Amino acid sequence: MPEKDRQGQGLYLPEMEHDSCGIGFMANLKGLKSHQLVDDALTMLENMEHRGGTGRDINTGDGAGILIQIPHSFFVRACKKIGFQLPQSGGYAVGMIFFPQDEKKRERSR
Repeated sequence: MPEKDRQGQGLYLPEMEHDSCGIGFMANLKGLKSHQLVDDALTMLENMEHRGGTGRDINTGDGAGILIQIPHSFFVRACKKIGFQLPQSGGYAVGMIFFPQDEKKRERSR
């Protein structure tokens, strides 16, 4: 690559560029949601173990995963079943909480 093309721009630092073994990326370029894309991403993640993208760290539980758009219509249906009405798409956030496996610690955390 010519030197002029390897200059830093924004957050990109060419000296930090290296092989990205164990990394995969899948996206719909038009931003369309699809269960097939999720299935494909999970398949890719399952097949990355030999490259270091194991999806978990045996000591911390941290690791690779997938990032998806909020499945608004699914959440609307699920919340309706428990008597809760969500705001419009984009009007709320979603988070995941990982509780301790030990029952007493889990209940104390809740």
